[in-house]
Amino acid sequence: MAKSKRKAKTQKQELTTPSLWGFNWLDVDRAFDNFRRDFERAFTTFPTITPPSFPSLPNTHTDIIDDGDKLVVKVDLPGVKKKDIELNVTDNSIEVSAEHKEEEEEKRKNFLRKERSELSYYRTLPLPEKVVAGKAKAKLTDGILNITIPKAVPTPKPKKKSVSIQ
Repeated sequence: MAKSKRKAKTQKQELTTPSLWGFNWLDVDRAFDNFRRDFERAFTTFPTITPPSFPSLPNTHTDIIDDGDKLVVKVDLPGVKKKDIELNVTDNSIEVSAEHKEEEEEKRKNFLRKERSELSYYRTLPLPEKVVAGKAKAKLTDGILNITIPKAVPTPKPKKKSVSIQ
């Protein structure tokens, strides 16, 4: 028992007594702890870097309505004129893109104001059924683009039956 106490004491002395290189292991351990703490503290003082934000495209609200023999697609395009819209219809999808640029300038004595605005829309809509692309019709009314496309194979409208509510 005395032998094990003596062995533990000599091991402790070996750790705390200087060695041939002029340091002891407890000092090395303390130095690494201090280095880690200083390193972590240095990174907490860095300013936060946020990635650059890209301009977001406005959301276009879209409705696809099945009328049995045709599909009616309504796309909200506020502020866009019909000359700025490009519409492509295939057998199973619709591609709508629009660009609208506006520039306003006001000049007075010692005053100049110039404003520009730009809107871009792009949307590809998959259609639920095959359509006859060549017979598609489109009309822009009050910022809403209405597209009517006949179906390749019309589906009959289901008959309505009144249900009583209890």
